[in-house]
Amino acid sequence: MEIDEQKRFQKPPQSYWMDSTPQPEYPPLDRDIQVDIAIIGGGITGISTAYFLNQHGVKAAILEADRILQGTTGHTTAKITSQHGLIYSKIKEQMSQEMAQQYADANQAAIQMINAIARENHIECDYVPQSAYDYTLLDKYMDKISQEVSVASSLGIKATYLEEIPLPFSVKAAVRFDEQAQFHPRKFLLPLVQKIAENGCQIYEQSRIVNIEKNNRYTLQTNHGNKVTAEKLIIASHYPCYNKSGLYFTKIYLERSYVAAIRAKEQYPGGMYITAEEPGRSLRSQTSDHGELILVGGEHHKTGQGEDTIKHYEALMDFANEHFTVEDIPYRWSAQDCMTLDDIPYVGQFTSKTPNMYIATGYGKWGMTNSIASAMILRDLIIKRFSPWQDVYNPSRQATAASAKTFIIENLNVAKELIGGKIFSLPQDIDIQFGEGKVIEANGERAGAYRDEEGTLHVVNTTCTHMGCELNWNSAEKSWDCPCHGSRFTYLGDIIDGPAVKPLTLDGDVNPIEKLVKNDF
Repeated sequence: MEIDEQKRFQKPPQSYWMDSTPQPEYPPLDRDIQVDIAIIGGGITGISTAYFLNQHGVKAAILEADRILQGTTGHTTAKITSQHGLIYSKIKEQMSQEMAQQYADANQAAIQMINAIARENHIECDYVPQSAYDYTLLDKYMDKISQEVSVASSLGIKATYLEEIPLPFSVKAAVRFDEQAQFHPRKFLLPLVQKIAENGCQIYEQSRIVNIEKNNRYTLQTNHGNKVTAEKLIIASHYPCYNKSGLYFTKIYLERSYVAAIRAKEQYPGGMYITAEEPGRSLRSQTSDHGELILVGGEHHKTGQGEDTIKHYEALMDFANEHFTVEDIPYRWSAQDCMTLDDIPYVGQFTSKTPNMYIATGYGKWGMTNSIASAMILRDLIIKRFSPWQDVYNPSRQATAASAKTFIIENLNVAKELIGGKIFSLPQDIDIQFGEGKVIEANGERAGAYRDEEGTLHVVNTTCTHMGCELNWNSAEKSWDCPCHGSRFTYLGDIIDGPAVKPLTLDGDVNPIEKLVKNDF
């Protein structure tokens, strides 16, 4: 059956995980409170950490800027795997065998923990054991894959070298990790939310933290002016919302990647797959009310720096059509991932000078196991003051030569975007069609204009409220994205993703802007 992909892509993106589960509602914080532990962020890390602490009798409060489990947690590919690209040979080479062992143990333990929690709580979350494959179509990656098999095996992972995989095309080489899994992340987490709420955990939505002060305790202020006082603080907000120390904005960069969930004539052969080389391609399947879905993922780029974002979905569909007979595209969505300089998350004490403040961020594209591992690390550091995996995840770990090089490259890129974004020329033709967004000039200033499907023009100041970078239009998600640190805003100026804590300002006098834009509708 032929499908009109262009027409399909005109519909707003929709995550299958979001569409197939209900959304509970929790109130905004409307008063000042005092708690033992405040957790900023209601994603998989925040919920899991609260669940583990709750088992030790610790009551916490979760503060979510938007709605719980709707961010990256609701827009993942949901692979439960310790195979994170060719990571183990890299860690061994750049750090040590011991650090590689810690990373392997943490992520293997996370796989087992997810399964154990689901069984203990009788959670039906589409948990399916799977093998995970990393494959290459290029000769130059064959030795790297062979090396990864050797290192992973030495760490106790069941890794196998292959020259063929179950997918309908030939490969040069592949590594297979056995005893991995996949699941539905929101079906897994929503029962945990209910459980921790029943056991005394306070959950507040629409409560963005805009300021943090440290005296004898931590004082957090929300966008509504209410305050939370806590003995201990965990920042699990994906991108850190605290910039007064740690310089995390120099050590983290944001990437977007895409998923097209297709229905195909062929039956999926099973397994979870990812390419070793670029362009990255990811595959797994998922049962649904629409029948078997094949999740085709990839096309990553730095937030705010990709080309016309619709083209990324089109590239995924080119790949899908090459290997499957595509009958429908019921869902498509994108995700935002925090990347670190050495591809290992930052989990532990925020800095050596911030006692009782903890952080968990930088999972790259491997948040399912890393988030659970992070929650276990944070639990152990708070309850026992020690975790067997704390060194490899230590946010203050010493930079390697490779990560130092990445530090220079990424921060030069930020400087380029910060300066280059201020320099623009007014387009000759500034017609703005229905559903279209453009950068325009308004009263001599750079502005962003979007015309909605009813023809109303929405204009915002395109200067990011985080650190002043100029935003770019994301045509696939209808958002204004920051190319420096990854903040994202709706066309109305509301925050979608931090680190920004203030919305965009509207250009005060819209009429002169509308005069600049031809209105032929």
